[in-house]
Amino acid sequence: MPTPHISAQPGDFAERVLMPGDPLRAKFIAERFLERPRQVTAVRNMLGFTGEFRGKPVSVLGHGMGIPSVSIYATELVKFYGVRSLVRVGSCGALRPDIALRDVIIAQAAGTDSNVNRTRCHGYDLPAVADFDLLRACVDVARARALRVHVGTVWSSDLFYAPPSPLFDRLESLGVLAVEMEVAGLYGVAAEYHCRALAILTVSDHLRREEALSSDERERSFETMVELALATEG
Repeated sequence: MPTPHISAQPGDFAERVLMPGDPLRAKFIAERFLERPRQVTAVRNMLGFTGEFRGKPVSVLGHGMGIPSVSIYATELVKFYGVRSLVRVGSCGALRPDIALRDVIIAQAAGTDSNVNRTRCHGYDLPAVADFDLLRACVDVARARALRVHVGTVWSSDLFYAPPSPLFDRLESLGVLAVEMEVAGLYGVAAEYHCRALAILTVSDHLRREEALSSDERERSFETMVELALATEG
């Protein structure tokens, strides 16, 4: 039955769902990569589709911006639609000097300035980590295809327009690869509801060098990330 944020019916979603932030990117992924895609939800224009990839059912649903938004959609997918595997496919801003625009980052874990996972853990830190089997499978596919990828920790920020802060310096010194806005929340939902989650991110900006891809470049560059996500089966 429909939930407050998803209008799909039981069985409309596959057990495996790709989750971009932008609902229009969800539409692009469905039309570009899936066979026989059909739209299954459009509440608040957050578009969701189900089709097949290489003969196996796959769904794609936008998750919006920020930890609260991705947490709502991920929770409803898992609790009410039987989804067992969630893969975020999004963008990020790199921190380290050896990371370039268009590189792909596979998020092994995520730190955050949000309190969402502390709330889950009664005020204590909850490690926000990827599912190991998905992570390993994704890295294996990336290496087999000789893709330029980095595996490690990202930082999920609650603020997009953040005030000046020495935080980036500290994060870089601690080996954090990039900053984005959702992974820690997604991994927290996965821990709470015992499902599998992974985030695969394309570097669209470099926060230290003030570099950024154009809208057209983002669309073309993100196909590599989506192909990697679809080929990953843990």
